[in-house]
Amino acid sequence: MSAVFFPLSKLIYFLITPSNFLIFLVLGGLLLLSATRLRRTGTGLALLGAVGLGVGGLSPLAETMLLPLEQRFAPFPADGPAPAGIIVLGGGIEAGLSEARDQIIVNDAGERPIYFADLARRFPAARLVFSGGSGFIGGGIAEADIVSRQADTIGVPRSRLILENRSRNTHENAAFTAALVHPKPGERWLLVTSAWHMPRAVGCFRQAGFTVDAVPVDYRTRGWGDVTRFNGFASDGLFQLDLALKEWIGLAVYRWAGYTPDWLPGPDESPAGSARR
Repeated sequence: MSAVFFPLSKLIYFLITPSNFLIFLVLGGLLLLSATRLRRTGTGLALLGAVGLGVGGLSPLAETMLLPLEQRFAPFPADGPAPAGIIVLGGGIEAGLSEARDQIIVNDAGERPIYFADLARRFPAARLVFSGGSGFIGGGIAEADIVSRQADTIGVPRSRLILENRSRNTHENAAFTAALVHPKPGERWLLVTSAWHMPRAVGCFRQAGFTVDAVPVDYRTRGWGDVTRFNGFASDGLFQLDLALKEWIGLAVYRWAGYTPDWLPGPDESPAGSARR
């Protein structure tokens, strides 16, 4: 199933990404308007796409969709027992650019490796796992391989690194990492990823039989007050909207595929989870 799931998910997401879809509506409407007799239909589609771009880009719609994801897990507390290990998910490093320029080049999720290095410093006895392969169809250099080369640059001790470089998505992050480190019952493991991505990531690790404590980073919202704030640039809003819709679709698809145990995984409130903490 995974052989088909990965390329199919990429194709579907390209087609239904809000910014792409709305542009397709505008272009399709203009084509109908200019080249066919369906002028009313063409006008309607073009207007619908244009209004959608404006609303999606300037309104707080994206923030309203992101907030339930980002507020799902509390910020990582400063106290608590030292972890047995720390896992960070790939997605914050531009692997192709980093390889071409022979240096670490991060993207808008660059907080992931930054906080990974900070936690490595704070917990010098913890095992360090970087999980990230190539997210491109047809392959490419893995993020984990870039981290292996540039560990000193981002402040992660190379001698402590455990690299998982085969995963292409969050489901594989969890499955391959669990198989690699074999966590023991009662061990405390920290999971570092973007706050908006944390529910799906925690769900995947739970489904893999791997209990983790969330360390959310890379926030895109300031809090619930953002639902009343409008964007100054439509490009910013559309970028956030693309991200939010992708994550909500990902949650639904992963639950349907059996990759997560819940529709919107949250903190573990079970007695066993509380006792471990």
